[in-house]
Amino acid sequence: MARNHREFFPVDLERDWESIPGYPAGFMSITLINNLDSIHQSGRRTRILRIDPGIVLTRQVVHDHCEEVFLFQGDLVVGCDENGAGGEVFTAPTYAIRPEQIKHGPFSSRKGCLMLEAHYYEPEV
Repeated sequence: MARNHREFFPVDLERDWESIPGYPAGFMSITLINNLDSIHQSGRRTRILRIDPGIVLTRQVVHDHCEEVFLFQGDLVVGCDENGAGGEVFTAPTYAIRPEQIKHGPFSSRKGCLMLEAHYYEPEV
């Protein structure tokens, strides 16, 4: 799949945030590219994800695509309870890569965080 060419373009980290459907308020994203097609299992999505301090996603997440996450600011708690307690705390800078169908979460952030996420389907070999 050919990619569009966009030379460096401004990203407003103060105003470009959008809520993420199915996630609690306080989980926000800025989409940089999104041609992820779950029906044809092709394409990719790259976005910046922000989690505000103390916000908890109380469920696990599983995707039918691969995911790479670079935590570049703040902390991320993985495997916490519904109040954000417990779990493993990761601090920036840190990186995760997950193949499809890997359950992960619940999530929280104690101080807030910014992450770069890439979602994509592996090409068939």
